[in-house]
Amino acid sequence: MNGAFAASLAQPPYPATPLKPVTDVYHGTAVVDPYRWMEDMKSAEFQTWLRAQADYTKAGLAQLPGRAALRERLGQLSDAGESTGGYKSVAGQLFYMKRAPGQNQSRLWLRAGVEGAERELLDPNNIPGEPGKHAIDWYTPSPDGKRLAIGLSSGGSENSVLRVLDVASGKFLSEAIAHTGLNQFGVAWFKDGSGFAYNRHPAEERYNKSAVFLHKLGADPAQDAPLFGWEVNAQEKHALADLPYVYLSKDSRWALAEVLHGDAVERSYWVAPAEDLLKKGAATPWRRIIRPEDKVTEATISGDQIYALSQKNASRRELLQLDLRLRATLFRPLLPAGESVLQDIKLAGDAVYVKALDAGVSKLWRVEKKTSKGKPAISTVALPFEGTLREISPLPGGELLVLHEGWTQPPQSLVLMKPGAADASARRVNLQKPVAVDTSGVQAERVMVKSHDGVMVPLSIMSSKSAPRDGKRPTILIGYGAYGSTQEPRFGATRLAWLERGGVTAICHVRGGGELGEEWHRGGHILTKQNTVSDFIACAEYLIAQKYASPATLAGTGGSAGGITIGGAITQRPDLFAAAQSAVSLSDMLRMETTLNGAPNIAEFGTVTNPAHFKSMYALSPVHRVRDGVNYPAVIVTTGANDPRVEAWIPAKFAARLQAAQPERYASKPALLRVDFEGGHGMGSGVSQRLDETADVWSFFLWQFGDVGFAPKR
Repeated sequence: MNGAFAASLAQPPYPATPLKPVTDVYHGTAVVDPYRWMEDMKSAEFQTWLRAQADYTKAGLAQLPGRAALRERLGQLSDAGESTGGYKSVAGQLFYMKRAPGQNQSRLWLRAGVEGAERELLDPNNIPGEPGKHAIDWYTPSPDGKRLAIGLSSGGSENSVLRVLDVASGKFLSEAIAHTGLNQFGVAWFKDGSGFAYNRHPAEERYNKSAVFLHKLGADPAQDAPLFGWEVNAQEKHALADLPYVYLSKDSRWALAEVLHGDAVERSYWVAPAEDLLKKGAATPWRRIIRPEDKVTEATISGDQIYALSQKNASRRELLQLDLRLRATLFRPLLPAGESVLQDIKLAGDAVYVKALDAGVSKLWRVEKKTSKGKPAISTVALPFEGTLREISPLPGGELLVLHEGWTQPPQSLVLMKPGAADASARRVNLQKPVAVDTSGVQAERVMVKSHDGVMVPLSIMSSKSAPRDGKRPTILIGYGAYGSTQEPRFGATRLAWLERGGVTAICHVRGGGELGEEWHRGGHILTKQNTVSDFIACAEYLIAQKYASPATLAGTGGSAGGITIGGAITQRPDLFAAAQSAVSLSDMLRMETTLNGAPNIAEFGTVTNPAHFKSMYALSPVHRVRDGVNYPAVIVTTGANDPRVEAWIPAKFAARLQAAQPERYASKPALLRVDFEGGHGMGSGVSQRLDETADVWSFFLWQFGDVGFAPKR
């Protein structure tokens, strides 16, 4: 343990945290909240306290031994090659995001076809007349590829302003539409490119009461007419947290409307003649074809056909087809459920492609649109290695452009050939250039760990091939477990800074995620949420039992909804961990509901208005589980001052409560609050911001591990 850092923590102590107890009574249970005052984030009192905490943490972390060398190495690995993503093939052109070595933010690029000449379209941090750092939150090309609708935000806020870029000139048109941060799925361009349908929320809201509006290029956005959504049509009632979208397809006469019911997995869908949108606006005669009870997680349209993934009759989902020419809502199964978890649909000219998760890695199914004797031809598309398909973009001629990567395989851009081609092997293209890192000394394995109730939980482990199993390896265990999201194999060059020195990184695929289907999600959902924490604890015990690490060399980390996971683990089993990171974390489950992002999350975490939900939430809420005098691990709580998803006061409460619980141990086992005042939930953060945080957190862990033979590499 570094004495200099401990001494710096001893003088002065943590900035004083005022206590102003407020008592809430939920279903007969009195809950005292001494930190309610923090919820007024704009108050001078909270801002002063937050700045003092941040300054104190920054000064201490700067003194950590090896921190500067670690940050340098992270920068080297981050700049080992280009990174690309966001592939969109339109009208013979390919749009994509790319970050080159030395750049702090991804930029928007265009090339002629997959392998043609390329040019930069937009640097978000060099916009004429708009100083400051920006991020491209989303973008959608027009059908002819001549214009782009782009969402730009600053400071990690995700508060997108919709701009329209002319591709030929590289200049913005007059449009600047605020409150458009919910268009992460893009906007729906009219077929002639004269305008689009887009989602917009009220100025005083962030995730609620939104609607789809129609915009004609050059028109005043204030005059845009609502089309579908909150209080648009008296015949179509929408809930507070419903998120509406409209999609248009160049090969269909129908418009498809989608509604996300907050963060619930199941969605609803409507159809209407596309020509009615501009003629009738809010009076458009929508026909509802899919309801929440159909348990559809995704649907898309091609011609008169709807293709949908449903988990109504199968936890791992099946692909269904609906013919819109038939008035009856009758689904026809196309791809039956199996061992693979069906995840996403991509439409090509003559086939439907379905991405699936099979034993932790991606699998790709091809389902022909044409049928023989009522049945489509179904095949799997060969992939060059076991990994994750991060991008899938159909190309003319039946080919697919994909971005493929694995735990130890850097990303590769590949063209997958159409079945029946003379050479059916994947062709590597130079869109994603090779990353100059050596992974030959790294191994990845997937094991199954028995949890508290006998359920086997997947655990992915990455380590150096030469690292001994001596119980002394510096180890980071990561967990999430919410919304049915999956933690798939992803390559991270910066991870090598930990692994190349003998460290271990492990991902526990806890219940609440979707790695094994909807049953896996429901196994860690509201009333069963304790399983998420118990699975994480079981994985920690496994790493110790198998001598990867010991409680003196094991750190846990969880972010966002994973704050419940790590918060529960360290409050229930503090003896297992030397240190932990709680990142932009949902740490106060009882008061999250009061935030602008509270209503959408009720579907995932429950509501205090329901007695059964409250009981489960209160039993797990990290802030409320901390007890005075308990020897908790050292904890670094990280947050962004502009976070729109988990507002900064929520993780701040957790840090303050941990500090109060063990004040006599703050020099050796501190609870530090790290604040990025130019960051949010992580989306939109620049590379330097992410690397600075990683260097701080990992150095904090290593300080807690003490002398484990893990000296910074020079």
